[in-house]
Amino acid sequence: MPFPTERPRRLRRTPAIRRLVAQTRLHPADLVLPMFVKESLTQPQALQSMPGVVQHTRDSLKAAAVEAVAAGVGGLMIFGIPTERDAVGSAATEPDGILNLALADLAAEVGGDTVLMADLCLDEFTDHGHCGVLRADGAVDNDATLQRYRDMAVAQSAAGADLVGTSGMMDGQVGAVRAALDAVGATDTGVFAYGAKYASAFYGPFREAVDSALVGDRRSYQQDPANRTEARREVALDIAEGADLVMVKPAMSYLDILADIAGDPAVTVPVAAYQISGEYAMIEAAAANGWIDRDRAVFESLTSIKRAGAQIVLTYWAVEVAQRLRGGQEW
Repeated sequence: MPFPTERPRRLRRTPAIRRLVAQTRLHPADLVLPMFVKESLTQPQALQSMPGVVQHTRDSLKAAAVEAVAAGVGGLMIFGIPTERDAVGSAATEPDGILNLALADLAAEVGGDTVLMADLCLDEFTDHGHCGVLRADGAVDNDATLQRYRDMAVAQSAAGADLVGTSGMMDGQVGAVRAALDAVGATDTGVFAYGAKYASAFYGPFREAVDSALVGDRRSYQQDPANRTEARREVALDIAEGADLVMVKPAMSYLDILADIAGDPAVTVPVAAYQISGEYAMIEAAAANGWIDRDRAVFESLTSIKRAGAQIVLTYWAVEVAQRLRGGQEW
């Protein structure tokens, strides 16, 4: 039999060759670290469902932020967990609410050295756990929720957020937030739109991370996992309303959606993807049971998200990965 004339394996032969011809590369600045700060804590509290992730105190949040910045991580996305919750999420807009205090802490500690992002959603602050204000029949009132989002955006901007992350999937949320920011002169504060956010089962561990009070689900406002083309419509609306960046969430189960958005010539803003809690927990759990090589799985999962088109990746491994990349360690 004739020997092959084409030998693609030549370009896979050594680590040095593979590095030279790699088409997809991770960089620390591509990564954003999601962080949780809880008002009632006096010391950090580990999350059982997300090994290595904690709910922070204000002091430990500052220390962890300094570590992340030193590692070269590109940004921080902050979630707040208040002591008191009510039907409209009042703590989300109070200047002394935990999220706004934490943003101010970080702006003073690392402001200018990183991109400070704030989750703009009511689910952590409401006693019912939904992302908006409820009507009498229990459904989320889209337009009443937009007013709360406007107020949240102004409060987060005043506290020091560079970007506000509109994650609630209310119709018109980006336009409402942009108008509110502009009305108070906060024209430099950007809007990081969760453009395509799906009603995923993989959010499970996040419920522990924010002490979620949710009963039921969010399928009446987050996107149906069965649908693909509506993601482009959602993203197009967000860009038209003034989004500065757009995100696909979750990442790993929605790489087709991510590739659609990132490859769309009409999308002229940076595209991000969020490797969510369940995606993180699956890899950690499988590795803990000896079923997979943890380090390789972490790197492979992040590479797949970048390969699909994400310019920015939110991941709970951001600091670890950034440190190893900066150290030139092999995976």
